[in-house]
Amino acid sequence: MLIRITTRAALIAALALTTAAAWPRVASAETVLRIGMTAADIPRTLGQPDQGFEGNRFTGVTMYDALTGWDLSSADKASVVIPGLATEWKVDDADKTKWMFKLRPGVTFHDGTPFNADAVVWNVEKVLKQDAPQFDASQVGVTASRMPTLASARKIDDMTVELTTKEPDSFLPINLTNLFMASPAKWQHFYDKAEGADAKAKSQAAWAAFAKDAAGTGPWKMASFTPRERLELVKNADYWDKARVPKIDKMVLLPMPEANARTAALLSGQVDWIEAPAPDALPELKQRGFKLYANEQPHVWPWQFSRIEGSPWNDIRVRKAANLCIDREGLKDGLLAGLMVPATGTFEPGHPWRGKPSFEIKYDKPAAQKLMQEAGFGPNKKLTVKVQTSASGSGQMQPLPMNEYLQQALAECYFDVQLDVIEWNTLFTNWRRGAKDPSANGSNATNVTYAAMDPFFALVRFLQSGMAPPVSNNWGFINNPKFDELVKKARQTFDPAARDAALAELHAASVDDAAFLYVAHDVGPRAMSPKVTGVIQPKSWFIDFSPISIQ
Repeated sequence: MLIRITTRAALIAALALTTAAAWPRVASAETVLRIGMTAADIPRTLGQPDQGFEGNRFTGVTMYDALTGWDLSSADKASVVIPGLATEWKVDDADKTKWMFKLRPGVTFHDGTPFNADAVVWNVEKVLKQDAPQFDASQVGVTASRMPTLASARKIDDMTVELTTKEPDSFLPINLTNLFMASPAKWQHFYDKAEGADAKAKSQAAWAAFAKDAAGTGPWKMASFTPRERLELVKNADYWDKARVPKIDKMVLLPMPEANARTAALLSGQVDWIEAPAPDALPELKQRGFKLYANEQPHVWPWQFSRIEGSPWNDIRVRKAANLCIDREGLKDGLLAGLMVPATGTFEPGHPWRGKPSFEIKYDKPAAQKLMQEAGFGPNKKLTVKVQTSASGSGQMQPLPMNEYLQQALAECYFDVQLDVIEWNTLFTNWRRGAKDPSANGSNATNVTYAAMDPFFALVRFLQSGMAPPVSNNWGFINNPKFDELVKKARQTFDPAARDAALAELHAASVDDAAFLYVAHDVGPRAMSPKVTGVIQPKSWFIDFSPISIQ
């Protein structure tokens, strides 16, 4: 380990020297914040980002707004849903499938056109109505799968819109944080100029042009865009929320998927901020005066099991054994230098959705070995499992070293773990295709981290049988009638306390079933120059760049 750390530290130092000439200097007349992302490419800019929630963090909530949003103003309080482009909303008392949303007056898109009910309907139909001119299949997977019950939108008047769901769904206002509002007029401008054999070809050309010159309503506007290299955003001085007009003139986003390269770029002064610094570089970063920020996120780093016919994870003894064979405290204190919280489920004790599971997830290797022996495995007969993972990505923390740690740990409990390492965005796409798809490449588990800030993201999309691909992210095709019953109960309960009780029951049932291999909760580590001030690291996957300054 000492040799490995020394080697990585030397590599970071070398990279810091070679990186110095790689990134252009910026003029001192304007304030510029340069950020090294973990993504291998710039997340999509057309309104519905890819690259997981890192995409939403950098090209979603920066350039765009949704009807509802997240409160990112506190490092101490939980991040909750707040009004965005909608000022208020209410479900119909007589028909729980209909919601009325009142819109925020006086909001304009970056192109100067007004935001109104027509714009909301247009943006709903871009991902739901297949015969709409603006329908874009490429945006559906990252949007519709996050709000699967939304059926349609209807204009009541300029500042009121009615949304209809397929079934009563108390989660809808939370799900709508994922539907960002793009300018219909800007898209129409590109559509009118587009060339194509038919309307579909013209629509695709219009979206491609829009991605290069986007217009939302957010606090940041697109200035320039070079795919796979950099995205430059400038502050929107006319943003509707005057308290959130950015203090910095420009923000430059740079893809840096390798942790050592990101750290080297920060050490050399070529970026001001990096996501997920290399853990073994933390002592040097601290010694040299760089600031480190971390806060527990609603996040889970798991293995999601395949439950299709023939999967080795269909035996609950095997699933429980895997959960008992991991020394999470050792992973935290060793490899990750303290930058994680051990996971004993999706939610930890004290959370209203924790419940009272009877299966205690902890490190107990003898108990794990006993369960594996009962299942027919031992030192001379190991169980081969294959997990698909990535080398980097949104929320993935340090996926390769962490999976190698699990590989070694599980070997002591009679598992033979094979790793299938692929590019992050490919892994993320495969997540929506499922264990039955050829893209799984024979894997019977997938390692995609997930957000846990709301009931749908944390539980429903994985546990409800109807959320199996292509609908949403039940990658392993879990089909448990008890889960389905509890999901329906929670979704159709509009009283908050009763809904929390149903969700707690669902979570406890999933832990007792060892539905995942629960490993860690991320703390969203980021490192930055001491020149960067005004940073509030919320308990969220997202962060508000508006209050940040740089000297």
